[in-house]
Amino acid sequence: MKLIFLCLFIQALLTNVIQAQIPKVISGTINRVDSFKSKFVTARNIDVWLPDGYSPQKKYAVLYMHDGQMLFDAETTWNRTAWEVDEVVGILTAEKKIKDMIVVGIWNGGETRHADYFPQKPFSYLTKVEQDTITAALKRMGRTDQGFKPVSDNYLNFIVQELKLYIDKTYATKPEQANTFIAGSSMGALISMYAICEYPEVFGGAACMSTHWPGIFAIEGNPIPGAFYKYLKAKLPNPATHHIYFDYGDQTLDALYPPLQKKADEIMIEKGYTEVNWMTKYFPGENHSEEAWHKRLEIPLLFLLKK
Repeated sequence: MKLIFLCLFIQALLTNVIQAQIPKVISGTINRVDSFKSKFVTARNIDVWLPDGYSPQKKYAVLYMHDGQMLFDAETTWNRTAWEVDEVVGILTAEKKIKDMIVVGIWNGGETRHADYFPQKPFSYLTKVEQDTITAALKRMGRTDQGFKPVSDNYLNFIVQELKLYIDKTYATKPEQANTFIAGSSMGALISMYAICEYPEVFGGAACMSTHWPGIFAIEGNPIPGAFYKYLKAKLPNPATHHIYFDYGDQTLDALYPPLQKKADEIMIEKGYTEVNWMTKYFPGENHSEEAWHKRLEIPLLFLLKK
């Protein structure tokens, strides 16, 4: 038993050492803010990617991305895979296919990730019995050890009221809605969807990749997707001034998504979204991984930030 605990301690220590490293990038540079302090959420690192030739004399669109420790360098991630955002954005920028932009990688809070990213208002639609059922399911999966309570309203307050103000003050940004975007995958896709609905005056576009509509890890008897759909019907922003991207595969965890995304797409059409301001892409054979999201990241970037 002592050996097991020792191994776990060493593994945790090595993980901390690896993640403390500044990611190596093949394009642009990374500026890190260590343990950004917030009155809304736990302190977390922020990795700001600046493109080659970044100049304070220019102005840049900003893409806020969740799970920031997984975005740039596979050598610094827990599973040795990464989105390699710098590579994709660097190529598209060099080819002048997208707006000049910076990327703000927001590290997740580790054990607080599920509560930070789970849309809070849809959860409030559930009955107490339904909420307790969700808590039990998340306990079984090790996502919580107590009553589950989303805190995503505070997470968005952190981004909008603290982080965005810092970024706009520190870097040469275009702070208006039309040049402010948010993106993530899985639970990060849910919170991106929630962000553009809660703050339509702040975010002009959202990329929601492999959106985790179940909220937990099963579909049967799960009331969460219905709550999300109800929320979307009430809160989707004006399609005339917003762009929203969804996608999904059909392997590993993504295997849960095809029927759920289809219902979300029906709501998008009902609320007036068309191919001009909304895109959903299906990728047969693709799984739920950083490698999969890397392969198709250029699609939402071109859709949201095309010159």
